[in-house]
Amino acid sequence: MAKDGDTGEVSYVLGIISIVMAFFQPIAGFVFGIIGFLQSRKHKNPVSEKAKKLSIIGIIISIIVVALSLFAGFYLTKLGILKPSV
Repeated sequence: MAKDGDTGEVSYVLGIISIVMAFFQPIAGFVFGIIGFLQSRKHKNPVSEKAKKLSIIGIIISIIVVALSLFAGFYLTKLGILKPSV
């Protein structure tokens, strides 16, 4: 486990991971963002404030990517492109 003073750095790393994972695995990016956000609220220092912003950005990007994926799936299904061949 991380020491008590390292939570700001841990949440900073989780915030960065949440942004990167938001583009490849949006659910994982969302989870890392939530964990990073919760960790950053424990301490009030400049690193944890940056970590909080990064985590929020990762959460928002994850939500946008999931919404766009759902929209594209529904739209393409409506067009008949994703219709299974029987």
